[in-house]
Amino acid sequence: MENNHILVTGGAGFIGSNLANHLTADNDVTVVDDQYLGTPENLAEDIKFVDASVLEDDLPTDVDIVFHLAALSSYAMHEEDPTTGARVNVEGFVNVVEQARQDGCDTVVYASTSSIYGSRTELSPEDMPVSVNTGYEASKLARERYGEYFSNHYDMSMTAMRFFSVYQGYGGAEEHKGEYANVIAQFADDIATGEAPVLYGDGTQTRDFTHVSDIVRGLEGAATAKLDGIYNLGTGDAYDFNTVVEMINDELGTAVEPEYVENPIPEDIYVHDTCADTTKIREAIGWKPQIDFEEGIRRVCAQYQT
Repeated sequence: MENNHILVTGGAGFIGSNLANHLTADNDVTVVDDQYLGTPENLAEDIKFVDASVLEDDLPTDVDIVFHLAALSSYAMHEEDPTTGARVNVEGFVNVVEQARQDGCDTVVYASTSSIYGSRTELSPEDMPVSVNTGYEASKLARERYGEYFSNHYDMSMTAMRFFSVYQGYGGAEEHKGEYANVIAQFADDIATGEAPVLYGDGTQTRDFTHVSDIVRGLEGAATAKLDGIYNLGTGDAYDFNTVVEMINDELGTAVEPEYVENPIPEDIYVHDTCADTTKIREAIGWKPQIDFEEGIRRVCAQYQT
């Protein structure tokens, strides 16, 4: 992707800053972020930073491509304040896309979530039935429906990316997220400092952990190809939390035992297992993950080994 004017909402956050920093080498990149989960310190110097909410008017949407990643991105955030969660995740999405449409932009790639598949150890394809059990999941499914509306009614290229568990480690842009960072980043930091990583339940829950660099490649590829519809971004492999702790200990040469606690999220809504079927994105643009889990763990742990 070259010589495009690009807007990344939520672009000072974890995934957004990785995307913006990657794209700025060959494109003119503007970031909108309200600094709730992001910080401009994550961004390269040549990126234009706009401190604003996605709910505001007069956003810098006169661009060729919008990557809409801004969101309240956790279960807790939505259950504490469902109204604000809906406003930011749904109204904010519609507000950005409508302003972009009026400015002549017809290509939007946006973040959805794999959580709407529920708990599955089998591969989850995009065309399987989905449901919502939390405000967070409801907001992301609503985004997909509005994306379908903009595509069908205005002939826009609207690509929903259902992210699986995205990680990088505190050596990247995840550290600013703190308690909302991926469990791999949290576990690694705890173990490296001699603290017991806290695991919900018995640690047998599994995630399809996907390195952020592969997510960035998928987002860029979707925009370049002007895909339309819903696509998974994951690896197709899943690892349980106990195994993650063991692999981090092995990499760091430590032997820190985890602490098991009662799951604070009700079991009937907790997503215990995830695993992506990536056939659709692979067939559409040839995307497949390049960072296997062993390499990902090495990268996460590298900052503690210098």
